[in-house]
Amino acid sequence: MLESWNDGPTKSAITDFVALVTEEGWPDYVEPAARVAVFDNDGTLWTEKPLVIQLDFTVHRFRELAENDSALRTKQPYQAAYEGDMHWLGAAVVKHYQGDDSDLKLLMVAVPKAFEAVTVEDYDRRVKEFFDAADNPGLKRPYRACGYLPMVELLRYLEANDFATYIASGGDRDFMRPVAEDLYGIPPERVIGSALGIVYSSEGGQSALLYKGAMDFFDDGPEKPVRIWSRIGRRPILAFGNSNGDVPMLAFSGTPSTPSLRLLLLHDDADREFDYTAGAEPALETADRENWTVVSIKNDWNAVFADAT
Repeated sequence: MLESWNDGPTKSAITDFVALVTEEGWPDYVEPAARVAVFDNDGTLWTEKPLVIQLDFTVHRFRELAENDSALRTKQPYQAAYEGDMHWLGAAVVKHYQGDDSDLKLLMVAVPKAFEAVTVEDYDRRVKEFFDAADNPGLKRPYRACGYLPMVELLRYLEANDFATYIASGGDRDFMRPVAEDLYGIPPERVIGSALGIVYSSEGGQSALLYKGAMDFFDDGPEKPVRIWSRIGRRPILAFGNSNGDVPMLAFSGTPSTPSLRLLLLHDDADREFDYTAGAEPALETADRENWTVVSIKNDWNAVFADAT
């Protein structure tokens, strides 16, 4: 069932763990209701280079706003969007994972304001239209074809063994929900992520939910375990991430007396995807120290993407 995973210690770590927790009568058997698996999204389920997909979506909106308001063209992040400065935008995310939030704070103020007063249905429509039209500029393939085939196979494998699979991402919950079921088979109610503030409106006799011009919460780093517990009410027994922001989520998986599998994806394949560790250096050090399973794209996957359709 894990056809795009190469045979070896990494694949065995996964299949051995699943056997360990699903075989009735074994000491580490876990009841199906407690078989919870959580997955980061950006850089774990789909590619995050050369730009996080949601950021590319938002850049389109920043550019539109700057085109309509010249005063925004000298202010970040609108200036970067207007000038097509992808380096500034991508570096803001990397700097965040390295502990410098100076540029991310500018984004965190601008992102919610970009969609202020937009209805949840209109936002959903905009996301779907973006995915129908946009391509990854580095891989030259549609964003809809940028999900990792081995990860989709892993999701199906876990579900076949009575695991409940969730996305737990720093990305916007409502940006992932419109496409997560098509890309990964994960329904909207199992998507945990950051969230813009929402307000109810009955103006004009119409019932609507509108986004506010401020974040409700940013689901990254130590916030991830909080959101996982708030939504699920259980500790996961399997967690899969790829960056420093995923370390608390992985550490929260399992307890000293219960089984757990913690996996970290290493982007080390410049030929088929990208080769980088920026934003993951402490995570890789933690994985080595704590004996977490590091998954190498180059060595552990015989395919990265399914054929684009």
